[in-house]
Amino acid sequence: MRRNFNIFNRFLNVTEKVGNALPNPATLFALFAVFVLILSGIAHYFGWAAVHPSTGEIINPVNLLSKSGLHRIMLEMVYNFTDFAPLGIVIVAMLGIGIAESSGLIGAIIRLLVLSSPKRLMTFVIVFAGVISNTASDIGYVLLIPLAGTIFLSLGRNPLVGMAAAFAGVSGGFSANLILGTIDPLLAGLSQEAAQIINPAYEVNPTANYYFMVVSTLLIAFAGTFVTEKIVAPRLGNYTGAEKPEVIKRLDKYEKKGLIWAGLVILLLTALVLIGTIPDNGFLRITGESILKSPVIKGVIALLFIFAASSGIAYGIAVGKFKSDNDVIKGMSGSKCKTGAIDHQFRFGCAYN
Repeated sequence: MRRNFNIFNRFLNVTEKVGNALPNPATLFALFAVFVLILSGIAHYFGWAAVHPSTGEIINPVNLLSKSGLHRIMLEMVYNFTDFAPLGIVIVAMLGIGIAESSGLIGAIIRLLVLSSPKRLMTFVIVFAGVISNTASDIGYVLLIPLAGTIFLSLGRNPLVGMAAAFAGVSGGFSANLILGTIDPLLAGLSQEAAQIINPAYEVNPTANYYFMVVSTLLIAFAGTFVTEKIVAPRLGNYTGAEKPEVIKRLDKYEKKGLIWAGLVILLLTALVLIGTIPDNGFLRITGESILKSPVIKGVIALLFIFAASSGIAYGIAVGKFKSDNDVIKGMSGSKCKTGAIDHQFRFGCAYN
């Protein structure tokens, strides 16, 4: 058993070295772009072709290294970006999430979830909180990872184990969640563009992957807990440093008041959605159509924006974070650098305070 554990340790060491040797993700994207340019020239030179799977049309490669290919790159680069299917819906969703995050609402929810959990379930709760933190993009990295280290130290455990558990949840569980986040419209847009190669009228709704997300959230939380306790904790050992446990700041009365206000807003909006959806003649239903074809499902990103923005504003006003409309706008503008899965890889030069 000990021998097998040593072999697994060596495997982890090699995996870590290989992973650290990889270039920055932005560099990888640049290398892939150069590879596509070269491949297009090779494909054109050898006369490669493909058959469209739906129409049967013969598709010939475009030599991007030629004069006309260079012109195409320069003329279509902007449109390739602005016509990217998920771009608009991701930005709309992030505007609402940006308000909720800048108000402190999402951070308060994560702190409440972690700090109010029983000690024996702490590892599971930290991994679980890390998984669901992708709703607000960076909040898991910024808040949860250092908080997990502080909590584990206060429990007399190695803080690196807590930070590893949080990082596993945030990174390993990215895109799994119990609610829709910004990654869902991004993936739906990509899937729709691929599906429309076969059927131009095919639509992919952001809720299409919801059943898989929910199950994955719980599965990853349990798996992350098992790996943390059975592999990571023994590997890192006991904490022998001189760092003393810090006093963990719990929610104050203003934050609790803000959570109550935000909860009431969410309950009110939920009631309005149910009233408009459940009756056949509801104001959020299309006459003669099922709920699956209603604006609630097809317009779920608009609902995500409304719910996140409204609850964030309510929380921000209650805690005194939002004193004017300018504060709300700052929260929205701060979200422009946080576009879901794209931000998960690199920042596009955005500055974070």
